[in-house]
Amino acid sequence: MIGNVVDVVKHQIYLGEILVKEGKIEKVTYLGEENNTYSYFSPGLVDAHIHIESTMISPYEFARVAVKHGTVAAICDPHEIANVLGKRGIDYMIKNGKCSPFKFYFGAPSCVPATNFETSGAVLNSSDIETLLQRDDIYFLAEMMNYPGVILGDEEVTKKLALSRKYGKPIDGHAPLLSGEELKKYVAQGITTDHECNSLREAEEKIRLGMNIQIRGGSAASNFDKLIPLMEKYPQKLSFCSDDKHPDDLVEGHINLMVKRAISMGYNALDVITAATLNPINHYKISVGLLQKGDAADFIVVDNLFDFNIKKTFIDGNCVAQNGRSLIPYKVFKRLPNKMISRKFVASDFEIKTHLPYDKEIEVPIIGVIDGELITESLSQRMFSKKGKLEVCIDQDILKIAVINRYKKRPIALGFVKNFGLKKGAIASSIAHDSHNVVMIGCSDEEMAKLANQIFKNGGIGICVEGKVQMLPLPIAGLMSNRNIKQVGRMYRRLLAIAKTSGCGLSSPFMSMSFMSLLVIPSLRLSDKGLFDVNSFSYKNINFE
Repeated sequence: MIGNVVDVVKHQIYLGEILVKEGKIEKVTYLGEENNTYSYFSPGLVDAHIHIESTMISPYEFARVAVKHGTVAAICDPHEIANVLGKRGIDYMIKNGKCSPFKFYFGAPSCVPATNFETSGAVLNSSDIETLLQRDDIYFLAEMMNYPGVILGDEEVTKKLALSRKYGKPIDGHAPLLSGEELKKYVAQGITTDHECNSLREAEEKIRLGMNIQIRGGSAASNFDKLIPLMEKYPQKLSFCSDDKHPDDLVEGHINLMVKRAISMGYNALDVITAATLNPINHYKISVGLLQKGDAADFIVVDNLFDFNIKKTFIDGNCVAQNGRSLIPYKVFKRLPNKMISRKFVASDFEIKTHLPYDKEIEVPIIGVIDGELITESLSQRMFSKKGKLEVCIDQDILKIAVINRYKKRPIALGFVKNFGLKKGAIASSIAHDSHNVVMIGCSDEEMAKLANQIFKNGGIGICVEGKVQMLPLPIAGLMSNRNIKQVGRMYRRLLAIAKTSGCGLSSPFMSMSFMSLLVIPSLRLSDKGLFDVNSFSYKNINFE
């Protein structure tokens, strides 16, 4: 094969001939200067940090889609399924992924549960982590979200970090807005990546301390626009990741879209492609080819470096995608591991009662949603008690939010959320980071109850408007579908359309809602145990009753 070789190791592009034999690069021959009348050969793209579960499809089905976009490998944190099913869930992800030619590299989830302020379906203690880190199919300690535990020297957190250093495996970070002496303490424990930077200043401070920055292009959160200027000064310290990618977005593209966009903005194409290939491969020490003699033949053929249209994708010398069509065959998997108790709900379960008499005011804390961000605002507003209850204020865009324990029968945690935009109905999901209880936002108690009854059958995401329920079932741990990406994408887009016509103006309402229970990103959240102030890392002192 003759074309322009993108050599990220030698940092040059030249016209060359590639000889592949038995899945390896046998020879790369220099033929002359770059010639743009030929196609380009680039190492296959790598997603430096992703939760496959967020795509709502199995690892195998993810592979079928990702290769169409030029992705050949992914650094995967099975944190979501581990919070539901523990090590059994991790094993499921690894085994399912191995049925495809795609190169999955899974880590040991460091925070299961993420905090002690919520109920998860499993616990992975330091002993469990050691068992995982000893395995050859576990490549790193996944994102350490409990940054207060790191800084304060929590015993279990400290043990997990020490074990990762003991076994020589990288440690991923997750430390939004952390800076100064606290950041230094965090980095000193050997934590070497971060995908949560919210500004150039934050990212540069972390780079100066030795961290690698993962630029994120997720469905609900993206820091691409804020961080891409780092490519000018720190290309060797960057990689691209999706973190959380919903099925409708994955159909449109993956890491290739970030590469294309960065190049179109004028950044050096070699630097950009290096961030999408060499940097994560070297950091995680994974066996993905880089178009060097003796490497696995993992590469892509693109038309040119500006349009960056993927013509072919190769893994171990086999063509797995061509002209936008996956060559990995569709498979149906019958194993559908899950954990969800049976519960029934009525409208009164979602009432927020107060101790105040009729028409008295109370200062109510409210979660402020920010579109496109994982960070929330901690708001408050005076609300009237009506017949001993607090009700939604649709004209002020204040709705109810509920988090329902799906592992044990416990009282429903209730609160209020603002800036969601829904004018009627309710939406719900059994994807609720990080413990994946059921999260709901709604305009009426009746519709919240009706939708909850449907969600608790087997998990999924859904919407109830004017009494009619529409669902995308997620029978794999309440997180993933056993259907193909086209079916999942079609069902998901239908739910999005109903949410939009019901008034929600958020770019990704279901994913934004799923993060309302994420207790490790500021500022205000709701867990199944109550309203939580992330800044003080404690429950919000509130007494509606």
